[in-house]
Amino acid sequence: MKSVITCDMEGRVLTMNNGAEQIFGYKKEEIIGKKRVSIFSPGEIVIQNVANWLATADKVGEYIGKTYFLKKDGTKLNAKIRITPLFGNGKDKPQTGYCGETVLIDENVDVPINIMTKVIKGVAITRVPFTSASLFPMFAIAAYYAGLGDGLFSVTSLILSVIGVLFLHLSSNVFNDYFDVSDGTDEANNEYFQPAGAAITGGSRAIELGIITLNGTKNVARALLAVSLLIASLLFYNIYNVTGSLVNVEGALYVGLAGLFLGYFYTASPLRLVARRGLGELAIFLAFGPLLTLGTGFAISSVTIDFFSNEFYMLLSLGIPFGLLTTNILYINQFPDAKSDAETGKNHLVVTLGKKTARWGYLVILTLAFYSSVYMTEFLNVHQNFSSDVFLAGNAVLYLFGLSVFFKLYKNYEKRELVYANIQTIVLQTLFSVFYIISLNLFFI
Repeated sequence: MKSVITCDMEGRVLTMNNGAEQIFGYKKEEIIGKKRVSIFSPGEIVIQNVANWLATADKVGEYIGKTYFLKKDGTKLNAKIRITPLFGNGKDKPQTGYCGETVLIDENVDVPINIMTKVIKGVAITRVPFTSASLFPMFAIAAYYAGLGDGLFSVTSLILSVIGVLFLHLSSNVFNDYFDVSDGTDEANNEYFQPAGAAITGGSRAIELGIITLNGTKNVARALLAVSLLIASLLFYNIYNVTGSLVNVEGALYVGLAGLFLGYFYTASPLRLVARRGLGELAIFLAFGPLLTLGTGFAISSVTIDFFSNEFYMLLSLGIPFGLLTTNILYINQFPDAKSDAETGKNHLVVTLGKKTARWGYLVILTLAFYSSVYMTEFLNVHQNFSSDVFLAGNAVLYLFGLSVFFKLYKNYEKRELVYANIQTIVLQTLFSVFYIISLNLFFI
């Protein structure tokens, strides 16, 4: 008996024969157009081996090897596999997917899992790379104080703040995955982008891959939150020691609680901000922009910051471009998920406006981000190492790059090629952050 399954370039199952039904225990109507081929393999094998198997198939025309799969009921299936690339109308046409042939064997197949795979597994569950959206604005505020003069911020407080926010962001990521699975959003979505296994849209898919259970996800999220709260208590103690006042402690506490609220209820009921036609985008803007930079200022400043003072508003303003550019990462990632999100009541702006109209939202957010950045030029001239000419030129170059990303979105908003615009939106936010840090004064230690 032989299983024959075909899939597209994203791994979505296109066809499966009767042998596949009998071997794996799934009905065609459960799988075709609804699931990806990763459902048949243990998650660690997918992470470690599948990309190499596909690369070999692309290079030499086929991959032949041995592995094991999991039947629907969890039974281990030892198998010999053959993977070949598929083409639309002949090999001179663009590749459309892969064909996988599976034959069961009596041999017990063991696939050793290396240490790096286990590390990648942890990264996949927590989506560590996305924490740059939290950390870069914090370093920018440190650079801001360094540019103003010596001794204006506490390095110890900065370190504690970075660690605390890092764990808080990771906790929020995992909680969001937990709630997306719990409310059926992930189950309905098979349009997500995960090129080479990297989570770009659609969440981590860690539960779907079987590398962690739903309950395990909740436990990990709670543990990460507990560590964040512990670090926060150490931070508050250090803030008081540095400033000799509770003013900055209170400010950091209020901002931290606001960030925790927005992060948790972004996907959690009863608020579920992501489903409320723009409130999710607003939450991301505030959490990764003005609130983050303001909270960092309260946390690391060596002097007290009075509420609603000039410094208070300066710290808020510095966060606006960061918040808007991070919002655009979320915004463009909503395009491939829009259909399934609409089915599960996740009424974010792309669902609300419709994909075609929503394209212009990206341009609006992008333009506002760089307008707010350029607007800060007059206020940033107080820095001894700040060059307004270089700052304006850098903003212009980065805005042009952002426009090129918008044109890709405009053209490919319903195509697989959109993934390149998704990735470049992340790159834009990263480049802007590095540019800001350098412009304000990178060398502060």
